[in-house]
Amino acid sequence: MLRVGRAVACMACKNMVSNNMGVRFRMPLQKLHPLSRAIHHRYNASANPQRPPHCSAARHFTSMSRLPVRPPKPPPGGHGGWRYQQHRNFWMLRLASRLLKLRYIVLGSAVGGGYTAKKTYEEWKDMLPDMSAYNWVIPDFVWELSDQIDLDKLTKILPELEEIAKLLPELPDFDKIGENFTFLKSILSTEAPGDTPVKAATEAPVTATPEASDKQFKKSSDKEKVDQLQEELLRTQMKYQRMLERLEKENKDLRKVVLQKDEKGIHQRKIKKSLIDMYSEVLDILSDFDSNYNTQDHLPRVVVVGDQSAGKTSVLEMIAQARIFPRGSGEMMTRSPVKVTLSEGPHHVAMFKDSSREFDLGKEEDLAALRHEIELRMRKSVKEGQTVSPETISLSVKGPGIQRMVLVDLPGVISTVTAGMAADTKETIFSISKNYMQNPNAIILCIQDGSVDAERSIVTDLVSQMDPQGKRTIFVLTKVDLAEKNLASPNRIQQIVEGKLFPMKALGYFAVVTGKGSAGESIDSIKDYEEDFFQNSRLLRDGMLKAHQVTTKNLSLAVSDCFWKMVRESVEQQADAFKASRFNLETEWKNNYPRLRELDRNELFEKAKNEILDEVISLSQVTPKHWEAILQKKLWERVSTHVIENIYLPAAQTMNSGTFNTTVDIKLKQWTDKQLPHKALEVAWETLQEEFARFMAEYKGKDQDDIFDKLKEAVKDESIKRHKWNERAMDSLRVIQHNALEDRSITDKPQWDAAIQFMEETLQARLKDTDSVINDMVGPDWKQRWMSWKNRSPEQHTRNETRNELERLLKLHEDHTAYLANDEVTTVRKNLEGRGVEVDPALIKDTWHQLYRRHFLQKALQHCNLCRRGFYYYQRHFVDSELECNDVVLFWRIQRMLLITANTLRQQLTNTEVRRLEKNVKEVLEDFGEDNEKKVHLITGRRVQLAEDLKKVREIQEKLEAFIEALHKEK
Repeated sequence: MLRVGRAVACMACKNMVSNNMGVRFRMPLQKLHPLSRAIHHRYNASANPQRPPHCSAARHFTSMSRLPVRPPKPPPGGHGGWRYQQHRNFWMLRLASRLLKLRYIVLGSAVGGGYTAKKTYEEWKDMLPDMSAYNWVIPDFVWELSDQIDLDKLTKILPELEEIAKLLPELPDFDKIGENFTFLKSILSTEAPGDTPVKAATEAPVTATPEASDKQFKKSSDKEKVDQLQEELLRTQMKYQRMLERLEKENKDLRKVVLQKDEKGIHQRKIKKSLIDMYSEVLDILSDFDSNYNTQDHLPRVVVVGDQSAGKTSVLEMIAQARIFPRGSGEMMTRSPVKVTLSEGPHHVAMFKDSSREFDLGKEEDLAALRHEIELRMRKSVKEGQTVSPETISLSVKGPGIQRMVLVDLPGVISTVTAGMAADTKETIFSISKNYMQNPNAIILCIQDGSVDAERSIVTDLVSQMDPQGKRTIFVLTKVDLAEKNLASPNRIQQIVEGKLFPMKALGYFAVVTGKGSAGESIDSIKDYEEDFFQNSRLLRDGMLKAHQVTTKNLSLAVSDCFWKMVRESVEQQADAFKASRFNLETEWKNNYPRLRELDRNELFEKAKNEILDEVISLSQVTPKHWEAILQKKLWERVSTHVIENIYLPAAQTMNSGTFNTTVDIKLKQWTDKQLPHKALEVAWETLQEEFARFMAEYKGKDQDDIFDKLKEAVKDESIKRHKWNERAMDSLRVIQHNALEDRSITDKPQWDAAIQFMEETLQARLKDTDSVINDMVGPDWKQRWMSWKNRSPEQHTRNETRNELERLLKLHEDHTAYLANDEVTTVRKNLEGRGVEVDPALIKDTWHQLYRRHFLQKALQHCNLCRRGFYYYQRHFVDSELECNDVVLFWRIQRMLLITANTLRQQLTNTEVRRLEKNVKEVLEDFGEDNEKKVHLITGRRVQLAEDLKKVREIQEKLEAFIEALHKEK
């Protein structure tokens, strides 16, 4: 800017300017602000009407006669020439004298004016609110010329300057400039006694505290004048406030446009993360970090605490500029800590840390969905039998004009546990709150309900315990509108916000209004209501509250400034702490696991996953012969009891071969339709499991790492649990088995011999089992009693006497049926009673069953030996009662069914079920890989935990260092 003296030439034509000091200047007027040129020419025109207008701007203000460029020609004649020469010399001397004076005047004015301008600028800067972001609204020359130009004169010419500003095409947004000049004119026209209008308008908002106002106006006896002046000052403050809000809204819209344009190039260049996003990532990692080297509590965040229903969630919503939290009438809604990362962005959106979905906060349906999702996550985090949970829900909110910070909304502090709550709810909430507040770098945002008695507050005592000096506490009084209406003495509110009522101390005190209590209110309507309330409130008018202590906007700015100040002061110290933790962990690893890689839990899971899949693939290498042998053996072990007890023994009791074959065919048909296919599939599935487990055990022996044992066992069990055999395979298997059992034609002698061998092995095994049962019933014989010093029990003695009696009966009747008649039971019991043995009829029948079974198996084995030479008679269909080998044919049919069934199951296993098992294993591994709790439970040990801690500490340190570097660059 340029200060003008008494004699300043027009620089638009680049005339030489000088003063008495002999200093010459040359400066084109076009370099000045267009409005400065207009004022410059208007000033010159009014001060010296005879100066030539050298530019169109000067001609616009006044019309003046032109001075001659050169002197007139001398008249003819000698004396006239001398006089003309004398007059010309005199005129040149006068011009030189004036030019010499002019340069001193200009130089002195420039030096003095520059100093005065700087001094005036500093004074005005201290008096006025911080409007550095809106310097373009009022040009700087107005402030520099304010102490030199007559204010009355400037007030008169402001309307003309407003019209000139609208005419100049170079100036941006002329309507805004016109409004600002109109506003400036209204300020200048406001006169206060004993002071200039501008000074009264600018100093009053700063110095008019309640104490200063009392001292200033005690000298005046006119009470009405004092009240009028206070109202005038309040109106001036509100004008500034409205102007700032309007400009801030315009700036917010402009920033949104800029961010949207910047967002279009997201695919063309790499976008750097914002500071607050980088810091929030560090806190997210720390929320899961749990080890002996835990230092997460030393990083700053804003902790929002308050009594239940005190309005802390509403305050957080006003800061986030969206109604994002679930609401309830008097019930507890915040059931777990919610970490909200606030940052600036082109669109007002919200997103969870573990989700990619964006909620548009400008749409009511997205807001409702977000509130519902937060409520679901809270209820899911609460364990059964509990009311609140310490698990943190991480949420980020972005939007134009939002202050950058990280806040944690905690469950409200309660005084009494009500019905439906867990008994330890109060203690749990206190524990969660203390855990967050005991962080020495946490900023405590203490929310107090202004509509209730201060003595009922619980949270203030808790905060004063955690921060006795109040070095990191900000106190917020909510519901001030209700407090002003209900309190008989408004001075009580003044005592609260001055920190005189509560024993706790704080960095700052704020009073806010967060709506009328309706859940359907929008953020804009709440802001308007809050502004209207404080504008008309006597709390602000009477000086009980200061302007900077009210509205959530001022609160948001103060909390953000305090947060970033705390971050800058502590983050480097925390980075050093994590560096030390990293050194300790690396040293422990080198000493305990020098030859192993530092694999964390996820990396170990991937390694175990590959091993398990390799083991599943190894099942395809099993030979068909091995599969069939195992399947045939296991299937016979599963069905042999049923074949002997329910098919063979009942059929063998018949008198002729026709009845035997009929009984066998009926029972085989029933067995095939109901039980056999199902039993066969069970055997096949169990065989697949056993082979899978066998391969896993063999693989473990090759590369033993017991850290995977629990995981492999869990994968195997879960895969088996999920596997279901194809039902269509059961139907086809039933048909195959039925056809195999219907075939009775033994084609050659080797098949006959194989059937006899199979029958003999089966009967011998059953006979051995039966002998073992009888020996357990009757106790040790005489040899065991003498050699091993064993005695029979009374029950075994009774069983032994019963056995002897029944064996005599069998010797008399070798062809006896399988069941004793009642008279036979009575005879045996009486014979035993005659020898002094009391016996129960049920015991007699039970003993008979085992004895007859042994007797029958012995006879069947003898018959089996006789049938070794019976193939010749069977092949030629000779009828010989002594060599009826129908039982051999039965066992051949059973053996052939087992062979065909094993072959069918083997084909199904290798072609279908092994692949399905592999698919199930992959699905189980994928599910386990997504379940962190499952991995933590299955992959355990100090080695795993140490690798986990090392990874997280390194990641935290790297992110902190990147954050610190970005923080220094922003400075």
